[in-house]
Amino acid sequence: MPRGEEGGGRMGRPRGGAGRAAAGKRPAGGWAAGGGAGGGVRRAGATRPVRRGPRRGLSGLGCGRGRGGGDPGPAGRWRRRRPGPASASASRGPGGVGAGSGPGGVGAGARGRGRGARGAETPPRRRDGARRGALAPEERAEVNLAYVEAAECVSEPVNREPPSREAQLLTLQNMSEFDILVIGGGATGCGCALDAVTRGLKTALVERDDFSSGTSSRSTKLIHGGVRYLQKAIMKLDIEQYRMVKEALHERANLLEIAPHLSAPLPIMLPIYKWWQLPYYWVGIKLYDLVAGSNCLKSSYVLSKSRALEHFPMLQKDKLVGAIVYYDGQHNDARMNLAIALTAARYGAATANYMEVVSLLKEAEPHTGRQRVCGARCRDVLTGQEFDVRAKCVINATGPFTDTVRRMDNQDAAAICQPSAGVHIVMPGYYSPESMGLLDPATSDGRVIFFLPWQKMTIAGTTDTPTDVTHHPIPSEEDINFILNEVRNYLSCDVEVRRGDVLAAWSGIRPLVTDPKSADTQSISRNHVVDISESGLITIAGGKWTTYRSMAEDTINAAIKTHNLKAGPSRTVGLFLQGGKDWSPTLYIRLVQDYGLESEVAQHLAATYGDKAFEVAKMASVTGKRWPIVGVRLVSEFPYIEAEVKYGIKEYACTAVDMISRRTRLAFLNVQAAEEALPRIVELMAKELNWDDYKKEEELETARKFLYYEMGYKSRSEQLTDRSEISLLPSDIDRYKKRFHKFDADQKGFITIVDVQRVLESIGVQMDENTLHEILNEVDLNKNGQVELNEFLQLMSAIQKGRVSGSRLAILMKTAEENLDRRVPIPVDRSCGGL
Repeated sequence: MPRGEEGGGRMGRPRGGAGRAAAGKRPAGGWAAGGGAGGGVRRAGATRPVRRGPRRGLSGLGCGRGRGGGDPGPAGRWRRRRPGPASASASRGPGGVGAGSGPGGVGAGARGRGRGARGAETPPRRRDGARRGALAPEERAEVNLAYVEAAECVSEPVNREPPSREAQLLTLQNMSEFDILVIGGGATGCGCALDAVTRGLKTALVERDDFSSGTSSRSTKLIHGGVRYLQKAIMKLDIEQYRMVKEALHERANLLEIAPHLSAPLPIMLPIYKWWQLPYYWVGIKLYDLVAGSNCLKSSYVLSKSRALEHFPMLQKDKLVGAIVYYDGQHNDARMNLAIALTAARYGAATANYMEVVSLLKEAEPHTGRQRVCGARCRDVLTGQEFDVRAKCVINATGPFTDTVRRMDNQDAAAICQPSAGVHIVMPGYYSPESMGLLDPATSDGRVIFFLPWQKMTIAGTTDTPTDVTHHPIPSEEDINFILNEVRNYLSCDVEVRRGDVLAAWSGIRPLVTDPKSADTQSISRNHVVDISESGLITIAGGKWTTYRSMAEDTINAAIKTHNLKAGPSRTVGLFLQGGKDWSPTLYIRLVQDYGLESEVAQHLAATYGDKAFEVAKMASVTGKRWPIVGVRLVSEFPYIEAEVKYGIKEYACTAVDMISRRTRLAFLNVQAAEEALPRIVELMAKELNWDDYKKEEELETARKFLYYEMGYKSRSEQLTDRSEISLLPSDIDRYKKRFHKFDADQKGFITIVDVQRVLESIGVQMDENTLHEILNEVDLNKNGQVELNEFLQLMSAIQKGRVSGSRLAILMKTAEENLDRRVPIPVDRSCGGL
């Protein structure tokens, strides 16, 4: 690249006080148009478009005219400009974006990154004692154009790190008016915020719970076009379904590119059990590849029976003809949603979780008198504080709660969203190969079931049944058993599919767009709808996870057109999300070598945080062991470490539920492990957030209730109750009684901690009293501090039926019986920790 004449190389270095400024105030990381000599980018004689905008130099970024600088042409090209006495480039100091040559902050100097606005004039300074850089009301209209033009040059985030939640709340309160206010912090809402802010619009987002706390964290974890939607499009000659599949396949490729640490291609096997199905499904899958075109991940292929069993040895062998393997994407959905939110915050959006919309604000248009939505009354759920957030355009992106917000605008609004519940279960990793999924295209009731490896576990789902809208959906035992029965149909008889192997279960509510009179949700497509009310409220409804970006683009396009906002086209295609830009598949090796982390932990951190994993590693505690040097685990079975709790607070985690379900995924992988980690997580959060004892107990209780109802723990307790039947053969009853009496030497009819300790000591095993109490409490159904013979027989009956697995007491007593004479240690680790 040619050097600038006075800019000192690629980037003209600002010289303090050398230029006049045009400053537009925006608190907490906002934009402003300002001046500093040489603040622009100099590309002498360049004619090619700049793909990602100007490069960052020591002084920041500039797109405006300056000494030795350049000027962006109308088509994104750079044309030569004669050096001038002043520039109109925006520079960001430590506290925000501003102008001039001061030390930094809002309306301050040219030290930080800059964004230029061509041709902005210097507005008069205020004389009313307002802080430096603030604008009088009559000046705002003049600066608004400079603001929009400056923001059109967005190519790098304005914040190195997302601002704190407190800083974001201040921005929400102090900004006189935003261009866009998004309600909803799911994938679509965060996508809208990111799309808007990267176009240069002043953007705010509020979410009543945590980011991704709803449907966006409870998906099948697939990034896919939808094989079944393509089938429907062909069978019914439905062009809309076809377009949706094609759009989703394009978005699949983009998402895999912009967040490579959180997503990856996944081969999925379609087993064939009838000869005529082989050509039928082969043609369909090949059409799927064809529709993807250049976005096809890998070409599908056919496997013989022997090769299919080699790749998926758990598969049912009888009558198996062969299999077809095709490729889709898989991701960590909650972390992906969070990455979108954090990226939007880094680009300057004011995003805040735990901010509930109480009501919509309206005002009359001066010329027509028509009422229009002009913002929202918001309440901080954590503190109870309320304030107004005003905006030119309000976007409703609340998923299943779409109609709730629409009725805040118009009480008579017809429902456009029909919710559907999808239940998923998590089972141990040995139920599926590490890198091959399974698709059941036609279940007993016509649904589709996926059986996928995820986070070294196995996900099975989903169901599709009409449901009521609720903030706390609960997986039903009926849906869990339906999924288990379908899994049994496809797995070998050598693999016993047990109800007790369900480690976690959850229900997500899909916001399907439908005619209110429709009763069948299974025939509904996930096409999205952008609805504009008479008062200007814009609602985005329907769609699917994979197409969140295109949904956001359509929504912001509608907002710009409806409310006459000044902004350019969408810039989110190819825009890296938080952690993705400098990630590489070998990044984890540097974590191992530089910080002394376990390889498994390092791989987890790299796959969760991308290039931000080094920041987590820096916060890791020393273990005191020879190896690993740092990285104390929260629970032994999983690679989550204590440093992630501290870092999660920087990612806007406010509660223990946020930490166990969305910053880490423990609750979605194993609810028992999540419960074990809870006390330590709460202690770490309390230290960082200054919680008192009452708050700590409240967080523990709320998190346990979340695990019990929403993540399947309730189902575990229902598998073994004091009303459970004992259906054992007489020979089995005699055998189990003999085992029980080895511990109940006094023939009391029950065993206590003392009895268990006596047996363990006789074979040389030491175990602390708290652990023994936990083990007995799992079986103590009437909670009287002892395990009675009847309770023990109920346990063994439930184990035989597959309703309970991994009971530590059952394993301990069996091993003790076998080893009393040999006097060897007894392994008592939880086996899988099933529900």
